[in-house]
Amino acid sequence: MWQDRILFEDGEALVIDKPAGLAMHAGPRTRESLEDYLVHLRLGFQRPPQPVHRLDRDTSGCLLLARNPGSAKRFQQAFEAGAVEKRYLAIVEGVPDASDGRIDMALAKISSKEEGWRMVPDERGKTAATRWRLVAQRDGRSAIAFEPETGRAHQVRVHAASGLGLPIVGDPVYGRRPPRGSGGPMLLHALALRLERGAKPPIDARAPLPPSFAYAGFGDAED
Repeated sequence: MWQDRILFEDGEALVIDKPAGLAMHAGPRTRESLEDYLVHLRLGFQRPPQPVHRLDRDTSGCLLLARNPGSAKRFQQAFEAGAVEKRYLAIVEGVPDASDGRIDMALAKISSKEEGWRMVPDERGKTAATRWRLVAQRDGRSAIAFEPETGRAHQVRVHAASGLGLPIVGDPVYGRRPPRGSGGPMLLHALALRLERGAKPPIDARAPLPPSFAYAGFGDAED
């Protein structure tokens, strides 16, 4: 399974195409997680690689793993400094009023026993900014490329729903909740990732769109 999902590999890094539906970490309501499979990604190395950033359970695509503690520290510093280029593709409900733009909307975390935790727009929260561009539109929906400048939890999802007013199709938290049992996958995909490494070649990976995008009529919306 994982050999076919390796997008980039060298002595200090792996980039894999994480499938939608796979959680990053084990939990009381999680039957399986990426942690269960890291040992299979050693690929001859002594220790399993470790993720240096997160993708939501329902988000597919490019996930960077470090193969040693030194590279893990450098990659984490690069994410914190905003030096990692990330591009997501999402299918949203509706069509934006412009062809591109930038969303600058601070976010804060709230939690309740009934609904769990979620992120909400809050000017007192942490700074969050995302550039976006319309890629395609059809049948009342749009494919939008998002390039987050910061790395807040659920940033692209909240910026789509509250910044553009166009929730991501299938988003179980910030989108339109379908009748029980009728919901499809969330159409958010980490399409590309790039990290410059000085004298070393950059980490540069691109994940093919999953079949769910083609089923929704946007299988050719990568550019």
